[in-house]
Formats: sequence, structure tokens, C-alpha cells
Amino acid sequence: QVQLVESGGGLVQSGGSLRLSCAASGSIFNIKSMAWYRQAPGKQRELVAEITSDGSANYADSLKGRFTISKDNAEDTVNKINLQMNSLIPTDTAVYYCNAVVKGYEWSGSYYHYDYWGQGTQVTVSS
Repeated sequence: QVQLVESGGGLVQSGGSLRLSCAASGSIFNIKSMAWYRQAPGKQRELVAEITSDGSANYADSLKGRFTISKDNAEDTVNKINLQMNSLIPTDTAVYYCNAVVKGYEWSGSYYHYDYWGQGTQVTVSS
């Protein structure tokens, strides 16, 4: 089991910045990637950015250049991530969720893949 704790959400004016953090605990040794998703009222949850244990990052096309994901861990490890959000606009308002992917192979050879989610942190951007 992996537990995720998010922090850093809040209320900010349009054009401002916020930094979200997420820390994983529990069985973190097999976390292969972590990510931020967001869900605005009445909309589906969408990927914001993800980062793998080797540091490769991927962003939603519409957010490139404003959002930056990073990890606080040594090479080939990911269990604490950050999301720097700049030039925020009202449509960035959403609940932001941290995600961790644990996957690998059992000794038997069977493949496993688990997704873990944080409780979410509210980000509100006022106009």
C-alpha cells in the first residue's frame, strides 16, 4: 500500500503562482512514476503532468510552459513530487490529485500494476 499526502493548494489571483507537493509513504520502493491530475466541476479528471523515476516528465499540451513537475529524490527514485504552477488563470481552478503508479513483476512472473491516489487539494484562481 502507498499513501499520498498533498499540500500547497489554495486561493490565488489570476496571474499568480502556487506550488503543490505530494509525498508518498508505505511501500514506496516500487513506485515507477508519479503524476498530478486535476478535475474541475462538471468535467472529467485529466492529466496535468507526470514524472518517472528516471526523471522523464510529460505534460498536458495546454499546460506546457506554465506548469513544471519535479521530484525531490535521487536518481531512479520517485516518492516526493512538486508541481510549480505559474501564470495561473481561472480555468486552472480544480481539485488537484496526486497519483502514484506501482508496477513490476512478482517472483512468479506475474505482472502487477496499482494506481494510488491522494485525497486532492483545491486550487482556486480568481479573476
